[in-house]
Amino acid sequence: MSRATAAAMRTQTQPETPTRTSTERRLRTVTAPAPRRRPKLVYALVALGGAAAIGAAQIGLSLAITNDSFVLADLTSQQRELNLQTSALQDDLAGISSPQLLATKAADLGMVVAGSASYLRLSDAAVLGANTGAAGESTVDPTGSGAVHNALLNEDAREAAAEKKEADPADKPDPDLPPPITDGLPSPTTR
Repeated sequence: MSRATAAAMRTQTQPETPTRTSTERRLRTVTAPAPRRRPKLVYALVALGGAAAIGAAQIGLSLAITNDSFVLADLTSQQRELNLQTSALQDDLAGISSPQLLATKAADLGMVVAGSASYLRLSDAAVLGANTGAAGESTVDPTGSGAVHNALLNEDAREAAAEKKEADPADKPDPDLPPPITDGLPSPTTR
């Protein structure tokens, strides 16, 4: 097929459309604009509510953790105080139950240590031993020259230590406690 034949066939198969000139305009009536689709307000509110719930949960967890750390610090300081009280009470108990104090208190009450012991045999009611009563004086002097010094029994030293502790409780800080913060948070000095 030649080009001329193909062009002739093409023009025959296509219907002729009226040609418009650029000066001719077709007028039509204006209809109402198509309504815009409103965004779904429910979806936006659910998203904002979810974000607010997540934020509130994070704040709540942070406050709970912070509160727990303050409670733990308070309990730690109470435990430290109780340990100090326990140590002081154990020292007092050691002083009160010492053999020197018991012997001194017995001597103050008029009790004496006799020489050798006597025994009573129950089968025939015989007395075995020296069979003599104790004299008016004890054979053991708990406060004599052979007594070992016990600082827990020295009342003057205990009273002086108690007065010093009451007068100057802040002289020596507790080594278990951190240093006091007076000028803000401590930070390293750099140059």
